[in-house]
Amino acid sequence: GKFLEEAKELQTLCRERGVPFLVNDNVEIAREMNADGVHVGQSDMEAQDVRAILGPDKILGVSAQTVEQAVLAEKHGADYLAVFPTGSKDDADDVSYETLKAICGAVSIPVVAIGGITQENVAKLAGSGICGVAVISAIYAAKNIQQASADLKAATEKMLHD
Repeated sequence: GKFLEEAKELQTLCRERGVPFLVNDNVEIAREMNADGVHVGQSDMEAQDVRAILGPDKILGVSAQTVEQAVLAEKHGADYLAVFPTGSKDDADDVSYETLKAICGAVSIPVVAIGGITQENVAKLAGSGICGVAVISAIYAAKNIQQASADLKAATEKMLHD
């Protein structure tokens, strides 16, 4: 109940600003509240089942860690992929730069890098084929959110064009 209530408040804010609102992991809530879409991980519902529930007009994002997962997600109706590039060799669930690049080369849908990305390390993703990044703490943990957003945007645009 509380999740749905908060989601509806966020959806209202997003719609006022012309920003799509996606629900993370909860397909039923996304359907119930008529969200713009949903993002699911590999341990959540299969992309083709999500697409069957939400229909063809909703945005469907899927997390992928391998080329095989990425290709299957695209085949089953994903509109974009989220990939967690590795920050160190100890990140067992994350993917290497080489795998990220291979995923981008294997699919025709947009790929977004997510997880631990900052203004300081975003340049390491140059040439991978991603179309952008998704961040939370890089902005919200900053003392000046507006400046952090502008700085990260500039660094990301530079990385995308390098």
